[in-house]
Amino acid sequence: MAIKKYSGEIGLILVSLIWGSGFVATQLGLSHGLTPFQLMTGRFFIGAFLLNTIFFKKVKNVNKEDIIAGVILGIFLFIAFSFQTFGLKYTTSSKSAFLTAANVVMVPFVGCILYKRKIDKIGIISSLIALIGIGIISLKSDFSISFGDSLTLVCAIGFAMHIFFTSEFTKKHDPVILTCIQMTTAFILSVILQILVGETNTPINNSTVTSIIFLGVFNTTICFLGQTICQTKVDGTKTAILLSTEAIFGMMFSVIIAKEVITLRMILGSILIFMAIICAETKLSFLFKSKEILELNEVE
Repeated sequence: MAIKKYSGEIGLILVSLIWGSGFVATQLGLSHGLTPFQLMTGRFFIGAFLLNTIFFKKVKNVNKEDIIAGVILGIFLFIAFSFQTFGLKYTTSSKSAFLTAANVVMVPFVGCILYKRKIDKIGIISSLIALIGIGIISLKSDFSISFGDSLTLVCAIGFAMHIFFTSEFTKKHDPVILTCIQMTTAFILSVILQILVGETNTPINNSTVTSIIFLGVFNTTICFLGQTICQTKVDGTKTAILLSTEAIFGMMFSVIIAKEVITLRMILGSILIFMAIICAETKLSFLFKSKEILELNEVE
């Protein structure tokens, strides 16, 4: 009974666990000859093919509004994954995981800029905490930032735009249809750019094939589908917090599989970013509830 009651939460944690392993899988493919666009083309092809095959009955009934919304999401998804994948050529898996996680704090600012929505004080404070955390992780002793880290921060902005517009579009459109269209869009864009830059000769070996299949089946198809299903059982705030644990799993897999050395700076910066994510998503409501309970006890 307990498992059924918390099936949504358990599912989202599993999604985060798989996504966390994706950073290592991506670096595996890149280190064995794949280019960023070849890797993305492979994973999005598998994702688009499987999702459109499974949900063919829904996809064949799409309308113009569905297509426009899905294409917009696909463009932001492509931008985010492009910069993340390129960034992983020049930075570590664990740093990429936590810098990508900073997108959660950026989402309120997207609404402020595009729709003039107010940002509360806690949102500003959490953003500052995240900025300090990013600085601790990324800045060198001379206060410069590495090329890979800067690419990953652009990726975080792309994911923030994707998260924001996904929240907006799912109010009017079927989430499954949006997922199918955006995967197809990301695949088409990856193919086009792969051809334009002359990267049509894809190296085939055990490592590259394993990387593409793992990312395509698990990190793309199963995770995006799982997230959509689980979000029907879990509210948005809990979802964001649970999915933010992807960064922690990313660091764990980097240490266990890639034998990456974790520094004190990375630990401190990661803790600050994770604190910022929790503050941004919960608005510290649990503290206010505790205060109310204490006040009620004092009255009694």
